[in-house]
Amino acid sequence: MKPSLSTKLSQLTSRLEELNGLLGAQDVTRDLDRYRALSREHAEIAPIVALYRDWLQGERDFAAAQDMLSDPEMRSFADDEAKAARARMAALEDELQRALLPRDVNDERNVFLEIRAGTGGDESALFAGQLFRMYARFAERNKWQVELISESPGDMGGYKEVIARVVGQGVYAKLKFESGGHRVQRVPETEAQGRIHTSACTVAVLPEADPVADITINPSEIRIDTFRASGAGGQHVNKTDSAVRITHLPTGIVVECQDDRSQHRNRAQAMSVLASRLVDRERQERQQKEAATRKSLIGSGDRSERIRTYNFPQGRVTDHRINLTLYKIDQIMDGDLFELTQALAQEFQAEQLAALGGDESEAVR
Repeated sequence: MKPSLSTKLSQLTSRLEELNGLLGAQDVTRDLDRYRALSREHAEIAPIVALYRDWLQGERDFAAAQDMLSDPEMRSFADDEAKAARARMAALEDELQRALLPRDVNDERNVFLEIRAGTGGDESALFAGQLFRMYARFAERNKWQVELISESPGDMGGYKEVIARVVGQGVYAKLKFESGGHRVQRVPETEAQGRIHTSACTVAVLPEADPVADITINPSEIRIDTFRASGAGGQHVNKTDSAVRITHLPTGIVVECQDDRSQHRNRAQAMSVLASRLVDRERQERQQKEAATRKSLIGSGDRSERIRTYNFPQGRVTDHRINLTLYKIDQIMDGDLFELTQALAQEFQAEQLAALGGDESEAVR
């Protein structure tokens, strides 16, 4: 094990023992905020320390096996034990390196999912509707909640644009690599000659911002307009100006929300979406600067970047960032995204590990 890794793990072990003492103190529960913070830190460190202790046990097992090698009668057994201990230690070291990778502070946040039809007209809007259903089914499989924020229906079905809030545990962690261009290749229902058409949609996954902690929006820099909601809603839509449109004047970002009958709730939702878009804008600007020195294998998350192709005639889905093709398009469109999301997360981790190794090499030089 690398000395730097061993030192960090020893420090975490000491910190865990310290946390055990602090959480066991009688007065800690008097300050609930501090108690929650300590409990959260304990929950993050404990699994890593458990892995490290397993590794240390493997090291002891390996040393014991080495001691037995001098006994001719035990040599064969000791050799097998040493190989098993070495293999176990290597696997645990790999797990420890992954567990110690920097965590995305947004991983546990809820998200705003935005899907917009692109090239392809009505066919693109229909595909946007299918993408929204795909993510809604994936949310259902993960026991997440989907709250519709706003929608602009297509002329023949689907959506020109749809925005939803997805609420649950680890939502951003599993959906953060979905941002980008999604291309579909198939024969549209309106195509009389059976020709394959190519259409596209863009998907944006924005971690829900904390308006207090993440960003401050100057009230003088926004314009708020109210208007009557359109679409379903019966007589209500003709009687009250419940829909809200917020324009952020410095950036020109416009957010509309009309799904709720309450103007107050629509305004709160629109402000939340605006805050998330502004935070995402800042994040994208940072990533563009960082890309000059290191480009992520997973991509920048740029909305214009084509990340995936859904080919219906061949029944395949291809993610171009990791060159992964799966011949299970029906299952994927029904929300079975687990293989895709796990492969993307693993590739990202591998890139982080490679970058970490490169940084350590530079430090040695």
